[in-house]
Amino acid sequence: MKLTQLRDVVTVGERGSLRGAARHLGLAQPAITRSIREIERELGVPLFERQAKGMVLTPMGERFVLRARTVQDELRRAREEIDQLRGQTTGRVTVGLSTVSHLALLPRSLTEFRARFPEVLLDIEEALYPNIEIPLITGRLDFYVGPLPETPLPKDLSAEKLFDNKRVVLARKGHALAKARSLRELIDANWITTSVTIQNSAELGPLFERHGLPLPRVRMQAHSALTMIMAAAHSDLLAMMPQQWREFPWSTELLQVIEVEELLAAPPMHIVKRTRLPLTPAAEFLCDLLRRAKPAEAPRTAVEFKAPAVKRRMRRDKKSS
Repeated sequence: MKLTQLRDVVTVGERGSLRGAARHLGLAQPAITRSIREIERELGVPLFERQAKGMVLTPMGERFVLRARTVQDELRRAREEIDQLRGQTTGRVTVGLSTVSHLALLPRSLTEFRARFPEVLLDIEEALYPNIEIPLITGRLDFYVGPLPETPLPKDLSAEKLFDNKRVVLARKGHALAKARSLRELIDANWITTSVTIQNSAELGPLFERHGLPLPRVRMQAHSALTMIMAAAHSDLLAMMPQQWREFPWSTELLQVIEVEELLAAPPMHIVKRTRLPLTPAAEFLCDLLRRAKPAEAPRTAVEFKAPAVKRRMRRDKKSS
């Protein structure tokens, strides 16, 4: 089995046809056909179904292509690692970053990374963990920085905690609930959530339950921060988002913070990477920059968050006496 044959099978699987693969690779169709036939003969199973509209992977073919991509990625990393250890600044780094990572970590890391590895192609995907677990395991992504879901990580991956975080409630400007000062005043609101949890109710539900409140009414689930901002800005939906958004120009122009007294803890931020294989020098350098860019100041405690409410009660008690 040759690497060129793996390349041909993967490309046909991605492009969906011999013609598309031949055009992409700059090869003749008969050469690609021979590659596929030789691998199918060696494996003893068909990898594709030949249909009128093109080539469709069989179940066996899907598994094979998944492994073949991993082989290709690891060979690429091996070459890049040797080149980078020899002092070259070329290669590719592919990472998944949550929106908090984009806001809090990337701006403080990008300039230094570009200075150290100016020729490296940096491929950044905005994503939350459930959407990038498989790419992480198979090696399509070098690492991920963001919150984790409520389920344990698979054994192939390891997580390193960066920092704790907190959230704020955001609403469109002029929202009827803008003056609310507790979660209890928001129990009749409709909410939009992200996709960091497998079930959308799991993101806000535990927080409301801890305060003896009914589960919030989730009416929309978003898979990007832009969706959350635009939906909250142009509807009565409320969004509970990481505190970093309260200072970001997009959100400050369209949204306002509902200053509730409760501590709104956010999922901690983690670096997630594969357990058994090291990062390339360029990927490790970026990972370390993001690690060092974490906020120096820890979030305030629950007591500090509740201080305004305590002060208001003290003033009321004083007046009543």
